[in-house]
Amino acid sequence: MNNMPPTHLLTFIVLATAAYLAGSVNFSILAFRFTGREDPRQHGSGNPGATNVYRQAGLGWAVTVLLLDVGRAVGVGLAARAMLPFWQVPWVGLGLILGNHFPLFHGFKGGKGVANYLGFTLALAPAWAGLGALAWGAAHLIWHTPFLSSFAMVAVLAAGTAVAEGAHWWGAAGAAATALFIMACHHRNIRERWGGQR
Repeated sequence: MNNMPPTHLLTFIVLATAAYLAGSVNFSILAFRFTGREDPRQHGSGNPGATNVYRQAGLGWAVTVLLLDVGRAVGVGLAARAMLPFWQVPWVGLGLILGNHFPLFHGFKGGKGVANYLGFTLALAPAWAGLGALAWGAAHLIWHTPFLSSFAMVAVLAAGTAVAEGAHWWGAAGAAATALFIMACHHRNIRERWGGQR
């Protein structure tokens, strides 16, 4: 990692670990638990993200979960940006997404990290986050399929994270790894899509 001094390496490890732990808090699971609903992972797509929350609990809860996910990710992104060289920051984002998908506090079965990556990019490159949201909307108009729309958005977010404050190969690698991981998390959607199902 570019011969980081030990103190910088320690800061990176602490922040990446904190990002994983922050991502491990799943707001939809907690909200459903506190309101007496069944675990959102037990119904619909099995994903405790905003789209499946919308299907099970309506628009209000879906927006609430989305805002909490984005807000948490913005906080992680701002902390990483303030404390680390920028080329290390995208890897902290990967830690956040890993926590969201493999949550320590929820049996290592979580979401796909799309909203979290949107919030993380919003903290680092707001214009690119806006472009990512537009890409989602445009893709949805074309394909009418949320996961394909998410792929379009994630590709834009990764590009923005990679080039923000100057391109660096290690930061770009972190952004690419994050985007590929999020896409891989949609393996079930990919199989169903190209297996002739929705």
